[in-house]
Amino acid sequence: MKKKILLLLAVCITLPLFAQVRGKINIPNLDGYVTLKCDFHIHTVFSDGSVWPTVRIDEAFREGLDAIAITDHIEYRPHKDDLVASHNRSYEIARGSAQARGIMLIKGSEITRDMPPGHSNAIFLTNSEALDTPDYMDAFAAAKAQNAFIFWNHPCWDSQQPDTTLWFDEHTKLLSQGLMQGIEVVNSGDYCPEAHQWCLEKNLTMLSNSDVHAPFPIFAPGKHRPMTLVFARSATPEAIHEALIDRRTAVYNDEYVIGEEKYLKELFENALEINVEKNANAVRITFVNKSDLPFNLKKTQHDARLVYFREYTIVPNGTHTITVRLQDGVTGGDVNFEVENFLVKPNEGLKYTVKI
Repeated sequence: MKKKILLLLAVCITLPLFAQVRGKINIPNLDGYVTLKCDFHIHTVFSDGSVWPTVRIDEAFREGLDAIAITDHIEYRPHKDDLVASHNRSYEIARGSAQARGIMLIKGSEITRDMPPGHSNAIFLTNSEALDTPDYMDAFAAAKAQNAFIFWNHPCWDSQQPDTTLWFDEHTKLLSQGLMQGIEVVNSGDYCPEAHQWCLEKNLTMLSNSDVHAPFPIFAPGKHRPMTLVFARSATPEAIHEALIDRRTAVYNDEYVIGEEKYLKELFENALEINVEKNANAVRITFVNKSDLPFNLKKTQHDARLVYFREYTIVPNGTHTITVRLQDGVTGGDVNFEVENFLVKPNEGLKYTVKI
């Protein structure tokens, strides 16, 4: 019995030490930009979440995130009788822990209205109290007056749009007045192709956020929360803000990366070392993956004299070799494929060519 008690004490002492290890997500930087892992939609007990604000900092630290925004609801606070506080309180409580852990904490709030216009987040606020106003346009205007970055949350949410995902006149009004700068393409792991297309058509920033309410689990190796990859000039809140306005983001959800083609192409090239070895009858293309990203390749239209398999998976931090057989006297050409999990448009992956 004494040995069991000592073992239990050892485990209780050791577990907190393991909890202090900061996670790491290895995603390459782009030329001139650092890739920051961010979640801009998170809840605590100060709205309808179930954890204290500092827990969100601990989770972000454990998972390897660089920045988060706690965005408790303005209009929906089911615990308000037990927690009488201003809309700034969750940020104030978490701020010290964020500084100690090296997590960039961004002040935000969720403007919670029926559809239309639905729910939106305003981040980089200076005072969330100003958003607590009956007319939703006044709330958006108050956010804009603080130079906030404002985005539409979960447009595909079936509780508000059960049959189809629509863009309403109210959204056109918000967009035309500079009161909408982005849309969640992914929320809580759910991909919204309509939001993806709107971002491309209307020059809006693509975001992916967890919208977490309960405590986060400890993710299995290779798994992660939905997050926004921000390509910032430096690892500072100011640089994140500038990057969001300039639409330098990508969505990272499960094994998928979604974004503008120019950023996804560079991310692909910076993550992989590609080596070509040629002989008389075949070419060996070896991909060395230096990142935690997987790459699912599928061959596309090509010279039929170049013979190679249909599909390939390059696992994170792994190496994969493609053998291309040269037939009928061909000595080289283009090996074409689509990166199926790098979406540049709804249902369309990044096209890429290796010349041999």
